[in-house]
Amino acid sequence: MKRDFIAFFKWIAIAIVVGLVVGLAGAVFHIAIDEAVNFRLAHGWPLYLLPVGGLLIAFLYRRFGKNDKGTNYVLISIRSTERLPWVTAPLIFISTVISHFVGASCGREGAALQLGGSMATKMGEWMGLDEKDMHTITMCGMSAGFSALFGTPITAAIFSMEVTSIGIMHYSALVPCVLSAIAAQMVTQQFGIAGESFVLRGIPQLTTLSLARIIVLAALCALVSMLFCIIMHKVFYLYKRYTPNPYVKICLGGCLMLAITLLMGTSDYTSGGMEVVERAIGGEAFAGAFLIKILLTAICLGAGFKGGEIVPSFFAGATFGNVASKVLGLSPSFGAGVGMVAVFCGVTNCPISSILLSLELFGAGGLLFFAMACAVSYMLSGYIGLYSEQKIIYSKTRTEFIDTKLSDE
Repeated sequence: MKRDFIAFFKWIAIAIVVGLVVGLAGAVFHIAIDEAVNFRLAHGWPLYLLPVGGLLIAFLYRRFGKNDKGTNYVLISIRSTERLPWVTAPLIFISTVISHFVGASCGREGAALQLGGSMATKMGEWMGLDEKDMHTITMCGMSAGFSALFGTPITAAIFSMEVTSIGIMHYSALVPCVLSAIAAQMVTQQFGIAGESFVLRGIPQLTTLSLARIIVLAALCALVSMLFCIIMHKVFYLYKRYTPNPYVKICLGGCLMLAITLLMGTSDYTSGGMEVVERAIGGEAFAGAFLIKILLTAICLGAGFKGGEIVPSFFAGATFGNVASKVLGLSPSFGAGVGMVAVFCGVTNCPISSILLSLELFGAGGLLFFAMACAVSYMLSGYIGLYSEQKIIYSKTRTEFIDTKLSDE
């Protein structure tokens, strides 16, 4: 009992420190990205710097980056003795801001996981923590980073514990992860940064028919999530095979993104696209938007631009859910919300986090439908995901221990 109380107070102190430090960095990161995006949208010309911005990112990682596995490296560090290098934090910060400044199709939450995880790892080294505690403090940093950037502390805490090994959760990290996520959000609130939230219209009554419609929509979203992951992996493989030089690769990706954006005549597919998500939840969405976003995100992230895949998955899910719900007889607004959460669940393989995400973003009004949608999407999305270093500990369809890495095919 005494040992438990000592551990409790130790992690209370550590979590608060991590939450405050990473929360402060996250607030600056959030503001920097917003300023970069707003400047580009106001002036337009930074879009033409896509290839140049890409070359700068490639140079930074070539010069200072010891390992460029992205979020996968964070997952590896939690399961092994490998540690995130400190240089990951400034590299992902600068590179993500550059990516958003020039208009690459990428998010920001994946970068936040790397930023928070690497900062927390360094703090753990300074504190002299042992190997097991280093894993916990890394999850604390991930929780704080995600919470600071998106303002969903409960989802951030559980996601950090759930994403590494699917089928089990590191409950020993529950107190520090929750507290660090809350502390980080409290810091960002001091900067006037509000968490994301949406109002859904047309939440149906719970009937057999409405539930059946949600199950069908969720099954379709599972297919979209699989398509998302397959395209991401295939494009990455094509780049690796045909353009192994990092400078050629990222310059090519920047040129493709620039050309396609100019041909379409819209900035909807640059950066994360949360404004498109808001329109989809408001009832407006283009039928092919989800596929265009997936392709452009794969082109940019596969080429080496930095940011993350989570917000693009929100974009794909919300726009697809909006369009599909009209066919299924559901409210487009409600369908967009369900699609957003269900696709997120499918690409990350994190059903508990996804259900909590729906609660923090949309409230409890349609919670039963969201829970069903996440369950279906998780079960039907196969053994594939955004992060190839994720491990599936237990089967998705049977009570069977399988302990296998996700497929990248």
